[in-house]
Amino acid sequence: MTKLNSQRYRSHTCGALRAGDDGQTTRLSGWCHRIRDHGGVLFVDLRDHYGMTQCVIDPDSPAFQLAETLRSEWVVRFDGKVRLRPNGTENKDLPTGEIEIFVTEIEVLGVAGELPLMVFGDQPFPEETRLKYRFLDLRRERLHNNIMTRGKIIDMMRARMRDQGFNEFQTPILTASSPEGARDFLVPSRIHPGTFYALPQAPQQYKQLLMMAGFDRYFQIAPCFRDEDPRADRLPGEFYQLDLEMSFVEQEDIFVAVEPVIGDVFRAFGQGKHVTPSPWPRIPYAESMSKYGSDKPDLRNPLVMQDVSEHFRGSNFKVFARMLEDPKNRVWAIPAPGGGQRTFCDRMNSWAQGEGQPGLGYVFWREGETGGAGPIANNIGPERTEAIRLQLGLKEGDAAFFAAGDPDKFVKFAGAARTKVGQDLNLIDENRYELAWIVDFPMFEWNEDEKKVDFSHNPFSMPQGGYEALQNQDPLTIKAFQYDIACNGFEIASGGIRNHKPEAMVKAFEIAGYGEETVIERFGGMYRAFHYGAPPHGGMAAGVDRIVMLLVGAQNLREVTLFPMNQQAQDLLMGAPAAPTNQQLRELHLRLNLPEQKAPKA
Repeated sequence: MTKLNSQRYRSHTCGALRAGDDGQTTRLSGWCHRIRDHGGVLFVDLRDHYGMTQCVIDPDSPAFQLAETLRSEWVVRFDGKVRLRPNGTENKDLPTGEIEIFVTEIEVLGVAGELPLMVFGDQPFPEETRLKYRFLDLRRERLHNNIMTRGKIIDMMRARMRDQGFNEFQTPILTASSPEGARDFLVPSRIHPGTFYALPQAPQQYKQLLMMAGFDRYFQIAPCFRDEDPRADRLPGEFYQLDLEMSFVEQEDIFVAVEPVIGDVFRAFGQGKHVTPSPWPRIPYAESMSKYGSDKPDLRNPLVMQDVSEHFRGSNFKVFARMLEDPKNRVWAIPAPGGGQRTFCDRMNSWAQGEGQPGLGYVFWREGETGGAGPIANNIGPERTEAIRLQLGLKEGDAAFFAAGDPDKFVKFAGAARTKVGQDLNLIDENRYELAWIVDFPMFEWNEDEKKVDFSHNPFSMPQGGYEALQNQDPLTIKAFQYDIACNGFEIASGGIRNHKPEAMVKAFEIAGYGEETVIERFGGMYRAFHYGAPPHGGMAAGVDRIVMLLVGAQNLREVTLFPMNQQAQDLLMGAPAAPTNQQLRELHLRLNLPEQKAPKA
């Protein structure tokens, strides 16, 4: 026992012992994961961070009386002897499954009260309970493994970035407010009353300034903060990204540097699923929208939409024919191989109505029959129906669905319909990670609410055509050296070649309604830096949370982060946000102007 006494809590972890340790004395500490009573013999699965070991206490053990009082999630120390499990009782799914510990001594280190959620198993519990008791939730195997995998993914990202000559730098957290496309979190200054810092939406300006300072290749696992309304693919409050920037590069140089990093991470952690080999497809934004109805297409879905307007122009299907009298209107077809049954077409029509649409027009081709079927086919006739079938490459037993009107207005719905058809017809290969670059994003877009031109993506991107394009081209036709990485229907990275000339920077912001004075006031550091020898540079940022979510097969970002907020941006564990004290407000020279509480209805 000398060896055990010299190690207060453990001589081994709960994942360490193997058949070769048979006969050794050991000391383990951990949580009582599961307790079973088999005819008076107690079996305790003891769990720690490293694994699980089966421990046995029989009535002959001096520890038996205390063992009978143990409950789930009590923290205990067990002393005992390693022995091989009886033949036929081995657990091949457990690394320690060939052995068990015959327990001779127990010490209770921490008693657990009645559990608000079970750690054993993977039963569903309300999200409010899981977040309030996150420390228990994190003990559960699946979530614990997700967090450990996240750490390994980040380690690999760092290693691959360093392999390519990137250096890791930490940029400030307290900074100035910047129009990055979302609302800032503001932090009041006590020393400078009435002024506020902002938490960074991204390290955008700082990483560009690092290029001005001559550091050439930068990266960081960067925390980013955005005061946004909840979104399905972004956590409220904060998220992390693999942020990077490079000097003396063009767009292709970024692609060559990034593909091995992201590709290797997906190959290493993708559990054997196919990963798109380099070079990845480069899909122009306009093509992505017209083919897939999305700028983050799921390329596991083989369906490609096509413009079939000509087959409806002047036809007897008056709804579409009249629409096409307006030159901006089009008719797009979503092919549905294997969907040629009226029941499926009616289900899709009902789905569309549930999405707020009047319906979803269709044609289907029955097995063993010539010509199409359905109301549209009856109106446009067999010749036009056959031309649509041939254009889409369809056959008997297939169908096609149609979206019509102004593509700018129906494109999102058309993309959702493509996804729905692919899912319902089981066309999506779940064993693939399909990666692609989406390129040639528009530099500007029309803001209908404010009746003005806005930046469509990143305001610091270089316009294709440079300063001359900003001076002479219709802003809504200017493309940017801007790119995203799409994977399985998610945007997992975004970036661009930067606009590094001061006159071009000012002109770009003027087009979006910001005068030179505003540029100097809001981006003074970068504006000054551009006057003192600015290298051509570019970069991007990849979303760590989304990448981890895809790789572990989670359905929600809260399954891959340690202490997330709920969808109302509340930290239920720590009780944030919380009201400040009067003293804190006085120190910050602040006074609250809260919205009036509505009186409850009688």
